[in-house]
Amino acid sequence: MKQIRLLILGTLLTLNSTLLWAGESITVYKSPTCGCCSAWIEHLEQNGFDVTAHDTTNMNPVKQALGVQPKHASCHTAEVAGYVIEGHVPANEIKRLLAERPAISGLTVPGMPMGSPGMEGSRKDPYQVLTFDAEGNSTVYADY
Repeated sequence: MKQIRLLILGTLLTLNSTLLWAGESITVYKSPTCGCCSAWIEHLEQNGFDVTAHDTTNMNPVKQALGVQPKHASCHTAEVAGYVIEGHVPANEIKRLLAERPAISGLTVPGMPMGSPGMEGSRKDPYQVLTFDAEGNSTVYADY
């Protein structure tokens, strides 16, 4: 009986955390010709996010306005629930961010590492998801 209660509790907690992000709206700013940006958007949609994409030929003003420093930059920039998401951040890390709500500016995967969502291919390079704040400080949020 105790095992069944634990199973039910675990299921309810999982459902509750799922409801925190299910259908969460995310706005993505990207180049109109970037295939990896479109693939990342598909990754988000497959993971329950409601994506609005805006094509722009000059990403620098977007990144500057949202506080993304060059050392944290990648190809696309997004906004979700007051956070900035820079680059190929896995959807599960965005879900975790939305569940935890830390006092940071956002998450980034600097550069365009092979094997990250939207950058799938014949190889998978190790990469990190970093937090960043308004001063440009960063810490490791997850290792891949």
